[in-house]
This record gives sequence, structure tokens and C-alpha cells, in this order.
Amino acid sequence: MSVPVTEIDPRFSDPNAAATEWSETLRIIRGAELFWISTVRADGHPHVTPLVAVWLDGALHFTTGAQEQKVLNLGANPYVALTTGCNSWQDGVDVVVEGHATQVTDHARLVRLADAWRAKWNGSWQFEAGNGVFRHPSGGGEASVYAVKPVKVLAFAKGNGRFCHTRHLF
Repeated sequence: MSVPVTEIDPRFSDPNAAATEWSETLRIIRGAELFWISTVRADGHPHVTPLVAVWLDGALHFTTGAQEQKVLNLGANPYVALTTGCNSWQDGVDVVVEGHATQVTDHARLVRLADAWRAKWNGSWQFEAGNGVFRHPSGGGEASVYAVKPVKVLAFAKGNGRFCHTRHLF
């Protein structure tokens, strides 16, 4: 993955604010326990839902069942935004990852992703790779896996004179 071009948007930033470095933005993405994914329904209406995701090989990965609304949406429009951060006005950094979701079916990559899910949540999320999807070892069904390679990542730093709108462009 290439290192993005990082720039501050002065229109939405305090005069003395510094851009959020890519390394800090990536730390937040890797550590986030929850993301909100935004997709678009066939009728043009938005669909937003929470999910867990892992960062691996320069992409943010998420899972979804074959009958879920986001799969239907992705079939018509693969562009998504994944959002994470905190629910506070005066501190923290909120992050938005924008990109194109593509399904991951390669067995070796799915095995690595299953390991990443287990490691990130200390075994709370258990998946096995098989036939191009994740399977739940307890028999709970299958989940498709999608990768989002960022096109643009926004970081919104907040609080104490550091309000800053940073863009990371790939």
C-alpha cells in the first residue's frame, strides 16, 4: 500500500491545528472495535449499520451474510464509507474510510483474515475459511468477506484548539 498524501483542510480546522498523521489515523483504524458502514440501496436511499472490521494488507475488511441489506446494496453500488471514532465533541479523532468494496474469496487470504479477527478480539470472533467464505465453527452459517482499499480517509481531530479536518488521499 502506498503512503497517502496528507493535507489539512483549513476551512474546517483551527488556525494552528496540525494535520493528523497517517500513522495516527491508521492506529485508530486498527484499534477500532466498531465501524458504521454506509451503503446505498437500489432506490438511492442510504443504509447504515454497525459492524466489526479488521485492517490487513492495506485494506479494511468486513463480513456480511448473503441475505443482508448491505450485500444487496453492494451488488448495485460497491462504493462505501466506513466510519469510526468516539461520541464526544471535545476530544478524540473520528475517521471515515471511503472506497470500493470487493469480495474476498482467496482461501489463503481468508485464512489470514480469520486469524486477524481472532487476534483482534481475543478469540471472541471465530471464523473458518472454506469455499470462498467464512464459516462459523458453531454452525451459525456463512459470511462473505469484503475488502475496502481506501481511496480517501478523513480524520476529524477534536478539542482544545486542535479541531482539524485531515484528508489522506491514495
